[in-house]
Amino acid sequence: MDELGLTIDHVTLSVADLARAKSFYAAALGPLGLALVGEVSAEASGDVALAGFGVGRKGTLWLAARGKQTPATHVCFRARSRAAVRAFHQAGLAAGGVDNGPPGPRPQYHDAYYAAFVLDPDGNNVEALCLEPEAV
Repeated sequence: MDELGLTIDHVTLSVADLARAKSFYAAALGPLGLALVGEVSAEASGDVALAGFGVGRKGTLWLAARGKQTPATHVCFRARSRAAVRAFHQAGLAAGGVDNGPPGPRPQYHDAYYAAFVLDPDGNNVEALCLEPEAV
């Protein structure tokens, strides 16, 4: 597998307010090409209500109505362009997120690392990352 291959199929975050979290993630992840792809009721899951974001029919990020996750966590999404990283950051802030690092290079991680960070309504650190050069 190459360095850009996926090794994790999906991640689940616990959230305090599923409707609020769905709204935030729909806005923030839209510029990255991800959308709400599925919902599962608490009755159907046998546990809690879930909402999945991804591409097509595949949920990569699932939100579970279990209450605020403590401690908060960090999740990073790959962006196809630096413009998408900037759009993610702007959309996340407009949807109620809190700036946790504006779009820009992060050479301490990698010489091509370009990312932005937004805290979601539950305090989770959500990142968009692009390793491609600026499009001209």
